[in-house]
Amino acid sequence: MTDPDREEAPDTQEEALDPARQRRFAMVPVRYLLPNLITLLALCSGITAIRLGIEGRYELAIASVMVAVVLDALDGRLARLLKGTSRFGAELDSLTDFVNFGVAPALLLYIWSLNSLRTAGWVIALIYAICCALRLARFNVALDDPHKPQWANRFFTGAPAPAGAGLVLLPFYLSFLGLVDDGHGFALLIGPYVVLVALLMVSRIPTFSGKHMGSSIPRDIVLPVLGLGSFAAIMLIAYPWEFLTVIAVAYLALIPVSMRSYRRHKAADAARSA
Repeated sequence: MTDPDREEAPDTQEEALDPARQRRFAMVPVRYLLPNLITLLALCSGITAIRLGIEGRYELAIASVMVAVVLDALDGRLARLLKGTSRFGAELDSLTDFVNFGVAPALLLYIWSLNSLRTAGWVIALIYAICCALRLARFNVALDDPHKPQWANRFFTGAPAPAGAGLVLLPFYLSFLGLVDDGHGFALLIGPYVVLVALLMVSRIPTFSGKHMGSSIPRDIVLPVLGLGSFAAIMLIAYPWEFLTVIAVAYLALIPVSMRSYRRHKAADAARSA
């Protein structure tokens, strides 16, 4: 008689050596999960902002978008710090950014102001959302550019999606400060402004990038950086709308500076190549 265990042994050994089966039961390091968890929390915050906007709780809605901005800044840095970057995480982050910084601001602005322009207001909201999607798609393609010089990593092409959301929500900040009484009454001004921010995102204008900043700093400026960061956090908590207004205006003011810096680097690069 044959031993059943002996007959099944080869099959078991083949299964153990099967690469597909090994991949199915392979352990996934936790460092890959933490950045994606933060990305999902950011997505929840962005979708919650839409719900709060529908309910008319605009201050909480804008605060939720700002929470998504902070979480978006954290997940990428955490992934690089833990060496937990992955293609899945990059795709999830891109889709989350479109919802949080494209769809959510567009719907909030339409509900609060642009719906008074009827179809034109909806078209403006669509333009913003579409430009955000195009900007994210262009960014993902640019990551694979092997000919991109090292200094170009200091710049974005156009305004990034989180900055675009922060800029396009400026009318909300002014409203919370009492400078804009009603979004519907200023829709004729808000509409063109939204289109300008949308065009800034898909433009070729270079803007400063903070993605590769902060990996290391000189020892003698550690305390000033900590103090500045603490001051910014305090101002954001104590005077959120004033602080966000100043940040948005300062970002717009820095665009000419970033353009000059980009041209200077490009000229120096061309001179070295000549």
